[in-house]
Amino acid sequence: MMNKKMPVLFVGHGSPINAIEDNTYSRAWSALGTTLERPKAVLSVSAHWFTRGTKVNDSPAPSMVYDMYGFPEELYEVKYPAPGSVEIAHRAKELLGDFVTIDNNWGLDHGTWSVLRRVFPKADVPVVQLSVNALLSPAEHFALGEKLRPLREEGVLIFGSGNIVHNLSRVDWRMTDGQLWAQEFDQYIHRAVTSRRFDDVVEYGRAGEAAQLAVPSLDHYAPLLYVLGASDENDEISSFNTDCTLASMSMTSYLFAEAKA
Repeated sequence: MMNKKMPVLFVGHGSPINAIEDNTYSRAWSALGTTLERPKAVLSVSAHWFTRGTKVNDSPAPSMVYDMYGFPEELYEVKYPAPGSVEIAHRAKELLGDFVTIDNNWGLDHGTWSVLRRVFPKADVPVVQLSVNALLSPAEHFALGEKLRPLREEGVLIFGSGNIVHNLSRVDWRMTDGQLWAQEFDQYIHRAVTSRRFDDVVEYGRAGEAAQLAVPSLDHYAPLLYVLGASDENDEISSFNTDCTLASMSMTSYLFAEAKA
């Protein structure tokens, strides 16, 4: 068991094209990789494995999932051959409870590999993916994050990948920033996270009409709740990629890390 506590990380992954473009977001992910201590493994909670029930994969060699359509061929040629970890998958299941099922019909989707290929480009860190259970409430997602917290002291980086604001029906590919409601909600969450008012993040409806537009479904929002649940009061909170894009998507990301001595 490692003595040093690993960070917890939430990343707004945005458009799949960020996986192959050299842009502000992808450069920030690469820069993050130069500062993070190499973990024993990554437990990824990705918005794109949205399931009925909570599932975890324990394949020693998880498959690539290209769960996006209509993008350049180059994107479908990306390979991220990170190994899996039976040990970490089963440990996560042990912490969460017997209601979690092992499921290897899914592998690593673009919510996971589009970011991790920048953070850990050698693909030499084992990755286990945990699904987002569509049947759970925000409070229940947060509680699962709390149960996963011991993994941090076992060398595991808990990684949530989604978007705080994610409304595909309102996307405008011509916009490089966000609609006012998107910016309003992103800033509401930013104030709540950085002041540790996590109840306002769980009860995000308190933000009013902007919340309804920003979170039409929990798939992209829930990964943040796992990260908040796995954090603790001694963590230093930092944020990066703090903006909105494509009218209705937030790229804002958060790192919770043990304070440096």
